[in-house]
Amino acid sequence: MTLTEEIKNLARVVGFELVGVTTAEPLEDADRLREWIDSGYHAGMQWMERQVEKRENPRNVVPDAQSIIVVAQNYYTAHQHSERPQYGKISRYAWGDDYHKIIEIRLKQLYEEIRKIAPEAEGRYYVDTGPVSEKSLAVRAGIGWQGKHGNIITREFGSWIFLGVLLLNLPLDADQPARDLCGDCTACIEACPTQAIPMPYVVDSNRCISYLTIEHRGELTPDFSQAQQGWVFGCDICQDVCPWNRFQQSTEDTRFAPRVHNLQPKLADLINMSNDDFRNNYRHSPVKRAKWTGLVRNAESVLRGINQNCEKSI
Repeated sequence: MTLTEEIKNLARVVGFELVGVTTAEPLEDADRLREWIDSGYHAGMQWMERQVEKRENPRNVVPDAQSIIVVAQNYYTAHQHSERPQYGKISRYAWGDDYHKIIEIRLKQLYEEIRKIAPEAEGRYYVDTGPVSEKSLAVRAGIGWQGKHGNIITREFGSWIFLGVLLLNLPLDADQPARDLCGDCTACIEACPTQAIPMPYVVDSNRCISYLTIEHRGELTPDFSQAQQGWVFGCDICQDVCPWNRFQQSTEDTRFAPRVHNLQPKLADLINMSNDDFRNNYRHSPVKRAKWTGLVRNAESVLRGINQNCEKSI
């Protein structure tokens, strides 16, 4: 068994469902990132501008990196969002515990196991927090392809996956890049209520419900409220309509199961929630990213949109 095969086995043993390997060479699609930023599609995420060079070339992060291990974790659970007008919707990925910690712990364990069989191994690991382009690396490592909605799609689990990367100084056998299997499908583009996908594979954060309800710190416009469709944290619309998500499988990790406050939150409860309530309900949850004021703002915006739409129909 080769070292690469041993490492892949270790990745599965610690709990990752998918694992692939790529080189640490500069990314072939680096120009797309710069074009996206130059177009202003990154909205208020100014840190994207400051770390372009690192995202383009993994060796600007770990200078002696030779290989990159990319892992994927399925997080799908079979529960459904509420379609009742007085209830909000939280993106499926944020229903349970914070994935950053869960994936990071497993990556750390994987790294430690690798060093047992290869003591010379040195590197760094990231879970959606470091200056690395996880999605581009996932494509190059054969995990899946980047869909027209910007998410990585896998044959095994659809797009309901979390990614993690481990940059190593070890020479490993690289996998073949994943092939784009979206074909002529434009379901995600057509379904987006805010037209946040101006062209295939390009997401305009300025119009994206996920960005506006999580990262954006300003006010939400009346036009956005009317198109919000109940989403108070994130959005799953483009994934819900993706034909590849017919292959979704429920995760065996109960930490991704919905918390009672996340599955079908009442708008009135969110609007009247205190800061203490927020801290208690969303401790160790991705939802805390929006902050108390942001979540309340989002719920108020949904309610405003419902009232505006009702007035239009009279």
